[in-house]
Amino acid sequence: DEGRLWPEPLIQFNPTFEKGTSISRLVEDNIVDNNLNHVFKGYDLYRHQVEAIRKGVEGKSFIVTSGTGSGKSLTFLATIFSDLLKNSYTDGIKAILVYPMNALINSQEEEINKYAENYLKETGSEFPLSYAKYTGQEAGDLRSEIRETPPDILLTNYMMLELMMTRASERSMRDSIFSNLKYLVYDELHTYRGRQGADVSLLNRRIHASCDKNVICIGTSATMASGGNLKEQKETVANVGKQIFDKNFDVSQII
Repeated sequence: DEGRLWPEPLIQFNPTFEKGTSISRLVEDNIVDNNLNHVFKGYDLYRHQVEAIRKGVEGKSFIVTSGTGSGKSLTFLATIFSDLLKNSYTDGIKAILVYPMNALINSQEEEINKYAENYLKETGSEFPLSYAKYTGQEAGDLRSEIRETPPDILLTNYMMLELMMTRASERSMRDSIFSNLKYLVYDELHTYRGRQGADVSLLNRRIHASCDKNVICIGTSATMASGGNLKEQKETVANVGKQIFDKNFDVSQII
């Protein structure tokens, strides 16, 4: 009765996001691979998604900070899918997607499953890119299978990524990462602060030092800077990106 255990519902306006263009238009303009028409059939994009994808396909690192439900994950998935579908790479781990919680990993896998189903429905062929979760929640035999045949895209958390860099049993995955990695993605980038942020930033530096290729770094977050004008906010986010990824970000790479 006093409203302490069951407060009144929170009702507020949800911000709208400026419209961009469609996936099919990006295909027509030769910005992304034409197979993305099959993966993201009928998708209309917001402006920030278009800006981010353009950066990604140019081979530039970027960080997207926009509200919940604004399609941040599509920015890096479209970038990675377009590259891997367009080009013939050797077998191995080309992209690592890092999430702070296994629940987010499970949710992202479900989304990728939907995109793979779209591709199958549109083309009649299986989705040509392989992907897998690699966390403590997977059974040992499944993790062993992933170690023997590493996927194109690996979904994991930073603690498991740390273990992959150190344990003898993951040597084959390390070799695959060091030889093939092109994309390192951190979702919910704002969660990596303090000691945890320091751990992650050092982990990323070790990965960069060992990889044969220049790694494109991508971060997403719903909130990372609140004070100052837009330029100052972007500069703040760029500094965070440099600390975590050991990459120089200019304000044009902050979406």
